[in-house]
Formats: sequence, structure tokens, C-alpha cells
Amino acid sequence: MAREMIIVLDFGGQYNQLIARRVRECNVYCEVHPYTMSLDKIKEMNPKGIIFTGGPNSVYGDDSPRCSKEIFEMGIPILGICYGSQLMSYMLGGSVKTAPVSEYGKTEVDVDTTSKLFKGVTAKTICWMSHTDYIEKAPDNFKIVGHTPVCPVAAMENEAANLYAVQFHPEVMHTQEGIKMLSNFVYDICKCSGDWKMDSFVETTIQQIREKVGSGKVLCALSGGVDSSVAAVLLAKAVGKQLTCVFVDHGLLRKNEGDEVEAVFGPDGPYDLNFIRVNAQERFYGKLAGVTEPEQKRKIIGEEFIRVFEEEAKKIGAVDYLVQGTIYPDVIESGLGKSAVIKSHHNVGGLPDCVDFKEIIEPLRLLFKDEVRKAGLELGIPEYLVYRQPFPGPGLGIRIVGEVTAEKVKIVQDADYIYREEIAKAGLDKGLGQYFAALTNMRSVGVMGDERTYDYAVALRAVTTSDFMTAEAADIPYEVLQRVMTRVINEVKGVNRVMYDLTSKPPGTIEFE
Repeated sequence: MAREMIIVLDFGGQYNQLIARRVRECNVYCEVHPYTMSLDKIKEMNPKGIIFTGGPNSVYGDDSPRCSKEIFEMGIPILGICYGSQLMSYMLGGSVKTAPVSEYGKTEVDVDTTSKLFKGVTAKTICWMSHTDYIEKAPDNFKIVGHTPVCPVAAMENEAANLYAVQFHPEVMHTQEGIKMLSNFVYDICKCSGDWKMDSFVETTIQQIREKVGSGKVLCALSGGVDSSVAAVLLAKAVGKQLTCVFVDHGLLRKNEGDEVEAVFGPDGPYDLNFIRVNAQERFYGKLAGVTEPEQKRKIIGEEFIRVFEEEAKKIGAVDYLVQGTIYPDVIESGLGKSAVIKSHHNVGGLPDCVDFKEIIEPLRLLFKDEVRKAGLELGIPEYLVYRQPFPGPGLGIRIVGEVTAEKVKIVQDADYIYREEIAKAGLDKGLGQYFAALTNMRSVGVMGDERTYDYAVALRAVTTSDFMTAEAADIPYEVLQRVMTRVINEVKGVNRVMYDLTSKPPGTIEFE
């Protein structure tokens, strides 16, 4: 039986991936696609419902993103959000104008609780508004089911045509009953049964991989991190000995991590994998010599990864597929689709133009980090592996500001090891999304043992996050930071200053460079 699906059509808003995430939290599978997706492709995917996202444009602008009007005649339930609601109104004969009073932030909305969309929602509910335009007049045959003192059409519906629209954002947590509204849409309006759970994702993905690969050979890019580890075990269950995992130790891993990865996935580990470790430290250091620009470092590391894999593939002979642990935030940050490029990930935007494989398989591409962890547990991977600290593909290359050298790598490895050890001793590790030490390119004067020093500053980073799309700096107790500072300065040669990074994401990224 085909899997139930909701399609999110992306009109350029900032919360588009979050909408998909919220729908999936309702146990209904959801994908984001550009608004330019053809009607034929939509029919082929046979979604149970469609959601129009928000966006920065005005619907009456000449270059505003619009879909075909025929989409409203397909009989598929549609929910328009913010720009999506205005688009629905504008295309179906309503009136959209610049609002006399813009609304931003938490707003009390009066809703009609007899509407299917607002079943079980309180009549006055707090929602998150963010708009300068508004629907002045709803189209014919639409009923207004939500309003505020300055927004006459905060929600509208044409129940007979299964068309619904809200001016606010139900997907963000600031909309107090937003999840209930989205659940009403997917269950009561789209008539979904909620057949998507992580076990069904794992089962379906394994079957899809078997069908795609057939008798072909597969090479898996194994970094030892959460994402590539889950991808490796997923592929092993799908194709067994047709899979070879190549672990490239590029000399940019955390302290002792190369040996730890080999202990888990190597011949003495618990998994029945073909495992190859390539020690390529000097090769990577040579390529990075003199390079200081972070995006260039990412590109160099990404291309060198692929070249190493190609060389190993030639030794194995006739490898058809390359598998990578790309996840959803990687795709978004790398600027695929409508998003701006934030940074290239070596397994997405960092790929060279020419890759010597028939196809790249990315089984986790549509999952958020916490969904990847759930998949890992479903696959039987031990918790200590599933919940280990995330680690970027470019490794310490992007935790060292400026040129990468073997000396700097050792400094950041040792400082990071101390930091992680003290965080674990304090019992803080389980509550943090990610934490690490980075090496700045700042050197400053200090005094140690009554002598002048001129050494590097280490920056400590720790964030709390659920999906790695946004993050807040963690509130680490001062006494823990004090212990880390003392140990780093006393035990790590070349460091005389320690700082803590308080930046959230956005405006920063989780990684340091």
C-alpha cells in the first residue's frame, strides 16, 4: 500500500522545513517541494493534502511566486499559511492589500471552533503573526473563521472545496495550539490515518535501497558520526556484504576518535561490515596548507573525501553507488532549492562537479537530527552510539579559524577532550545538543610562571537544540567553565586564554567557522 503523504509547497518562507517536521510529528509523512512543482508531478505523488508556506513577497507583485490556479480544482485539501493564505485569496478572487496595521509576534485570535480546522481549540487562542499584507476580503464561497481587531480574515475556509487558510503560523511553538490545528488538518480534513512512524521509515527505506541497488556494489562514506553510522547500518541491513564502509581518517578528528570508530565498525566490532580505514592525515594537511577561508576549506575537504573514496572504489572494483549520511539541515544550509547558501557540507554542497559513481544514495536526506537518532534506535544501534556528539564532516578543519596545521589540530583536540570530559563529569552531556572547543586565530599576551606568553585563545561552544535548525547557547555553570579554563591553560601547550561563545543560531551557526 502506498504511503500517505502531505506535500509542503515552498514559497520562500523561513519556517518551511518546520511545517514538514510538525506534520511528521503527527505521524504523517511530509516532504517540502518548490512551488514550481508541476501538477502532473503532484498527481503522480498522490498526496492526501497540500500546504502552502509563508514567504517574503506580496502576492500582487509582478514577480511574486504563484502556482497554477488549477491546483485548487484537483480535489486535494489545501492549507495556506501566511503568504499561502494570501495567495489562495488573491488567486480565487479575494482582495489582498497592505495592512493598515502590521502584526508581528504573539497575537490573540478569535476562531470559530465549529470549523474542522479549529476543533478542540479555544475560542480565543494565542498565535504567531508576521505580516505586512492582509486579506481585506475573502473570496466568494469562503467563510471567515478567524479574526483579530486589525486582521479581518485571520482564517478562512471553503469547506466544500477543502480549502483552508490562516494568516498566522501554526507550525511555530509560539502558536499555542498550532500542533492541534495541523493535526486537525491532516486527520479530520485530509483523512490521514497516521501510518508514518520511524519503524515504517526504516522498513520502507531498506526495501527501496534493495530495489535500487539490486546486485550492485555500494561504498559508504563512514565518518563515525551519528548520521553516517545510521546510514551505514541501514545499508548493511539492506544489502549486506555488497556494502563496503570506508572510514577516512583525515587527521581532523577528535582525540582518539579514529581508533574508537575502528573499534565499533572494524572487524572486531558488532556489525557485519566490510570496513576499510584510510589514514590520510598528511594528504589532507598538504591540501589545506595556506588556506584560511572557511568555505574554501570545506570545498577542499569535501573534494578530497570523494577522491579518496574513488581510489578505494577502484581497488574494490566496479562500485556503483556512494552512500552518505546527509540529513535535512545539511541540505537546507547548503542552499539547495530556494534557501540561501549558509555553508557547504562536504556531503551536499561540497561535492565536486565530477564524481565517479553512478549515483549517490542519501537515505537520511529528509530527516532531522532527532529523527535520525530514532531511526538509529529502531535499527538496534546502541544508545551510546546514537546519542554521541554530532561531528561535522570537515571535522576540526572548521573548528580551527585560519590555516589548519598539525600543531593546531593537536591543540584543539586536547582542549576539546578536556571540555567534553568536564561536561560529562558535571552530568551536563545528555541535555546538550552539541558542545566542543574551537581554536581561534587570535593570539594575545599572557603571563605564566612569571614569564610572558603569546599564545592562542580557545573558544568553548555549547548549544541546546532539538532539530539543529535553530539553537541557543547553553547555560553552563560558571564553576564548570572555570574548571575547563584552568585545565586547558595548564594542560594544553600553546593556549593562554579561554572564552565561551554565547551566540545563538541564527544569527550564528552551531559550528564555529
